[in-house]
Amino acid sequence: MPGALRQLLHNAPISDGKVAFAWRAAVGAAFDRATAVKLENGTLLVETTSKQWARELTRSQAVVLSRLQAMLGDGQITRIEIRNQIRNPQSAIRNA
Repeated sequence: MPGALRQLLHNAPISDGKVAFAWRAAVGAAFDRATAVKLENGTLLVETTSKQWARELTRSQAVVLSRLQAMLGDGQITRIEIRNQIRNPQSAIRNA
């Protein structure tokens, strides 16, 4: 991610939109379409559309967390919690 964009994200207050944007940038379009995310007390809650997506996220969790921390700041997201399968990720956590 370009330095200017990273700096802009660091300086903006945390919001659902900012977290969703950073998630999309960290994981890519395919992963984004297969998941829903919400930040609660430093934990990024992630729901996936299938067990396969959950398994892939589990495998790459450390890399994704590192990318998110680089974009949002080290203290914003301290861990990722993967939750059970959902049917429509766009209407799950994001609209909670």
